[in-house]
Amino acid sequence: MTSATDDKTIVRNYFNAQGFDRWSRIYGDGQVNKVQRDIREGHQQTVDHVLYWFKQDGATDGLTVCDAGCGVGSLSIPLATMGAVGAASDISEKMVEEAKVRAAVLPAEAMPTFEAKDLETLDGTYHTVICLDVLIHYPQAKAGAMIAHLSSLAEERLILSFAPKNPFYTLLKRIGEFFPGPSKATRAYLHSEGEIRAALRANGGEIKRQEFTATQFYFSRLLEAVKVSK
Repeated sequence: MTSATDDKTIVRNYFNAQGFDRWSRIYGDGQVNKVQRDIREGHQQTVDHVLYWFKQDGATDGLTVCDAGCGVGSLSIPLATMGAVGAASDISEKMVEEAKVRAAVLPAEAMPTFEAKDLETLDGTYHTVICLDVLIHYPQAKAGAMIAHLSSLAEERLILSFAPKNPFYTLLKRIGEFFPGPSKATRAYLHSEGEIRAALRANGGEIKRQEFTATQFYFSRLLEAVKVSK
């Protein structure tokens, strides 16, 4: 059995090497192949759902937000343009450096604080903590502890997305494993939606909004867990 530490090391090394080249293209606007374009569009839909929730709520100006697993800043940069006070982190130093480059269009006072950190070492408190499409790199056994830690940083809500585990997506993932490709991640974990919801509830979260995005090659459940006053 592979340890969680091994998973973290693999993820860091992957996104600092060939994974960075692949995913920085996917999260950009340059030329990509059909599969990468499909994943780009799917991930962007998830980002757009989150941005829409913020617009629905209004009063984003001055709101403290932590984008945990920020990648190249696809979410943290537009949130900064809406006035959020952003802290953005990623396990990959190369991803963080790319995010800083893409954020250079922002005025200095709106610039998020970018740093290279894994989820387990994040600290501070924020109105909203967001973690999009990160759990796919970690096994179910680690998900509960990660959700507990992220919840401890959130004063009001945790917004989380993950690839749900069901018979259809499990089969799709197995088919994909027959065609790994030279730049594909070595592991991709699906998660029980019931267990993710239970972990959010166990940490004081009540599901208020949810979305599901599915394209040909991308699928993601998005949940907003609002802290319940005790």
